[in-house]
Amino acid sequence: MASWGFITYYCAITMLLLAYVLGSIPSAVWIGKKYYGIDIREHGSKNAGTTNMLRVLGKRAAIPVFILDFFKGFAAVSLFSILRYDPDINAAWMINLKILGVFAAVIGHIFPIFANFKGGKGVATLVGAVTGIYPQIVMLCFAAWMLVFLFTHYVSLASMTAGCCFPALVLLYSTSEWSRDNEISFTFILFSFAVAILLLWSHRKNIQRLKDGTESKIYIWGKPKDEKPNNKKE
Repeated sequence: MASWGFITYYCAITMLLLAYVLGSIPSAVWIGKKYYGIDIREHGSKNAGTTNMLRVLGKRAAIPVFILDFFKGFAAVSLFSILRYDPDINAAWMINLKILGVFAAVIGHIFPIFANFKGGKGVATLVGAVTGIYPQIVMLCFAAWMLVFLFTHYVSLASMTAGCCFPALVLLYSTSEWSRDNEISFTFILFSFAVAILLLWSHRKNIQRLKDGTESKIYIWGKPKDEKPNNKKE
């Protein structure tokens, strides 16, 4: 990094700012206001994200929000690949810059410049951003998410489980034959643990509601007739 020239620094900082701007696109807020006449941050859990859109407005509103949030994270990190043409940036620094891009995009989602710095938790954006680095690991995390969600119907529990699986899968992948052509750096291993801790911290209210038995369940194909209603506490 000490040998970087002015142009390299300029391009790296520009990409980080662009990642933040992309992450700041408040899809849930804009879709809620444009097509439903509400600010989603004033309803449900007051979180500008896919889960709250699904809970308050249904699948038709939640699906485009997830897609947009996922792809803005993916685009924010993928754009860093342009810097591979800079001879001062080696493979290790490319991964490091993409990791910084993940943080920039997620911070943009949580504190969006286009929505008065009040956004969501950034899970979909985080998933999209990490997919831009190691998609195979994300797919395994998604499998863990889906398994927990189908059995419990708690999105929050599924997200936390997938987040905790992330560093374990990164460690497993780094020691396997699969990683020979795409070596995982120590920085990315630290990053995976940071993601797990961040997800647990951002879901601390959900953890308390799970303990209290007041966390809302989500049913994609309709609620079973014998399901007892929860005492929701958003």
